[in-house]
Amino acid sequence: MATPASVDSVALTFDDLPIADRAASIDDATAITSKLLAGLVRNRLPATGFVNECGLEGADRDRRVALLEHWLEAGMDLGNHGYSHLSLTHTPVDEYIADAARGETVTRALLAERGRTERWYRPPYLETGPTPEVRHRVESWLASRGYRIAPVTMENSDWMFSLPYDDAVARRDRVSAERIRRAYFNHTGRIVAWYRQAALDLLGRRPAFVFMLHASRLNADCIDGLAGILRELGLHSVTLDQAMTDPAYAIADDYAGPKGDGWLTRWAATLHKRLPWETLPSPSEAIAAAHARLAAASQQSPPQW
Repeated sequence: MATPASVDSVALTFDDLPIADRAASIDDATAITSKLLAGLVRNRLPATGFVNECGLEGADRDRRVALLEHWLEAGMDLGNHGYSHLSLTHTPVDEYIADAARGETVTRALLAERGRTERWYRPPYLETGPTPEVRHRVESWLASRGYRIAPVTMENSDWMFSLPYDDAVARRDRVSAERIRRAYFNHTGRIVAWYRQAALDLLGRRPAFVFMLHASRLNADCIDGLAGILRELGLHSVTLDQAMTDPAYAIADDYAGPKGDGWLTRWAATLHKRLPWETLPSPSEAIAAAHARLAAASQQSPPQW
């Protein structure tokens, strides 16, 4: 049984493994993964990575599978994020469940080789079901496979910074890359503080947070700074298992609908309270515009969740 998390704790989770940038070469993916994991270990930050196994396919499959092994060798945990990051809102439920089942093939085997079990599922886009019937179908399947949904109670829009940062690095524009990193740190500090205050106002205390990030070059290059921000704000890192012992995660969540809401929003609905969204910090207009331009140019828009 996991040791309960104490007050002012946070569990780090990283989505879209083996790497968020599906176009990255295997050499880049390996370098990014190694740097991210080294930073997590160096800062004593346990983490759970959520895998889209579609990212393992291709000529470099063995080396991409090895990236997941690196996570486990570094002492981290792995979970299922669906094979191909499907939207439950826009996908027939049988197709969605089949995709989730396909998404555990490699990861579950890697964990089993180490005497471990795959226990966590992070729904893509945080969508848990557009109707009560669909939600029940998916939750029943997850329970049958021994999964528990990994919620999100803190996020920093890292996906919006990632495309501009990758572009600056590719162009070897160190000035722009540094500017984006500074903006990212500034935004992260502000939004982590916002989530802590919003949770305190909502619950009357601060729960153990679950922080959603992505397996990206940006976070690999910024992990020391992110660790510093958490320390400065008085947060210490715990495992996902420890965070989930917090009583807040037992608050009922009966939402069924098209949106992929975080769990503070879900709790606010259950408790008939409101969150101060009007004060939520947003990335700068320059970052948002750069992300939109690059996403349109590449005909891709990285998942927000």
